[in-house]
Amino acid sequence: MEEKILRRLVIKPFSINEVKFGKRFGIKGDVLEIVEEKIEELKASNDLITNIRLEIIKPGDYDREINTIMDIIPISTKVLGGLGEGITHTLSGVYVMLTGVDEDGRQMHEFGSSEGNLSEQMIFGRCGTPDVTDYIIHMDVTIKGGLPFDRNLPNACFKACDDFIQEIRAVLKSIDGRLADGSHEFLDKISPGKKKVVLVKQVAGQGAMYDNLLFAQEPSGFEAGTSVIDMCNMPMILSPNEYRDGILRALV
Repeated sequence: MEEKILRRLVIKPFSINEVKFGKRFGIKGDVLEIVEEKIEELKASNDLITNIRLEIIKPGDYDREINTIMDIIPISTKVLGGLGEGITHTLSGVYVMLTGVDEDGRQMHEFGSSEGNLSEQMIFGRCGTPDVTDYIIHMDVTIKGGLPFDRNLPNACFKACDDFIQEIRAVLKSIDGRLADGSHEFLDKISPGKKKVVLVKQVAGQGAMYDNLLFAQEPSGFEAGTSVIDMCNMPMILSPNEYRDGILRALV
């Protein structure tokens, strides 16, 4: 019997060699422009947030104090189809780093924090971290103090950051795919008569910062994602392309 193709995923990367502040979100050639004033809108959207600080960290400029690192987020968006199929545009050369603290100085972490000097707290060039040649868009969120630590606090940070990234995704969606630096095709397929392989990935679902999201609207996104805690930590079956396309978002 012939192989049966279940899903086809095409990922198209676009290189970014400079990030700077501008009057509107935009991608001009290999330059990404972001709007600093967007943070005022994000602060006003959630009563739990008292301040947001946004900075652009150039490659190698890591000698700076930061609050605990909540996440390192790639910038990708769906252009056609849902997660795991269709076409995805992604930016290379830039990541978003989210850090967080409350007004009382409590770091937004669980089971260990990573506040301190960025040069000492991050190992660059690993899977899930920026390379030393990448730009970092750093969003630091301050949450209202004096509140019990529950999921609402870190989730306010994650949502504000995701709303900011969505502005970049909106621009990335509109770019002509023919201008991409390449095109990578991945197929989910069934091969009759061959061995069936299942990979088991164990993820955390204990609460607050120890959580994972599935099935968000965008790759590595937050909006419309479902917590594994809310799914009672039940096993879920994902296709290789869904996993590759960022359907699982770790909030650890």
